Amino acid sequence: MKNTVVTFNQAKEKNERITMLTAYDYSMAKLMDNSGINGLLVGDSLGMVCLGYEDTLSVTMEDIIHHTKAVARGAKNSLIVADMPFMSYQTSVYDAVVNAGRLIKEGHAQAIKLEGGLEVCDKIEAIVKASIPVMGHIGLTPQSVNVFGGFKVQGKDESAAKRIIEEAIAIEKAGAFAIVLECVPAKLAKIITDKLTIPTIGIGAGVGCNGQILVYQDMLGMYSDFKPKFVKQYENIGEKINVALTKYIEEVRDGVFPAEEHSFKIDDEIIEKLY
Repeated sequence: MKNTVVTFNQAKEKNERITMLTAYDYSMAKLMDNSGINGLLVGDSLGMVCLGYEDTLSVTMEDIIHHTKAVARGAKNSLIVADMPFMSYQTSVYDAVVNAGRLIKEGHAQAIKLEGGLEVCDKIEAIVKASIPVMGHIGLTPQSVNVFGGFKVQGKDESAAKRIIEEAIAIEKAGAFAIVLECVPAKLAKIITDKLTIPTIGIGAGVGCNGQILVYQDMLGMYSDFKPKFVKQYENIGEKINVALTKYIEEVRDGVFPAEEHSFKIDDEIIEKLY
């Protein structure tokens, strides 16, 4: 069944957990879609795990659109959400709506995600009025890493916790269909989840959220620069890839590959005429 913003909200009503992963290319999107994942996020994390940037701040609209188009070609049942990159919406409501529209029209996303709390509610409202579904994102917002002074858990003291609750309620009121809670204490995330009628998607926010999301390279052991505390590594695909690559190199150097079964034949009579 096709996942939509409606089915996401129905999942919360039925107390069914929502599953999401990041995706950045056709092949992985197709595999994930076939697995039954509910949603795929073309995250600005692609800057770090795909393009080798030091952070997400350098990711452009063109980067996101390019990768979203590839994911959209591979996934037919998952809800495809595209991240709005840094400075694509902070400058004005107009820019926010135009760039959100590009992700839908050019990238073929079905929803967009943007980071921020009270300061982006006017953008969320305007984008929703343009008939574009919006997923919010609060807590640790990587595009604000320079303000936070690093990747740190948010909402640990009373005033910060109250602010995050206030932001979540405001984002729902602005019209968002769901909200990502990143790196907030599990008990705080549960309070927010219970207060909202829209689903919460956690990443480092505990089991009390309505759903979970991870960067797929993290959970498959394919990104070794660092491993966040909240990541569970379900398989070490990175190690298996290294083993396969090493074996390939050895077999090519030893003349083992390609073998006869990997080669094409021609009649010997024809070969004789070529000498």
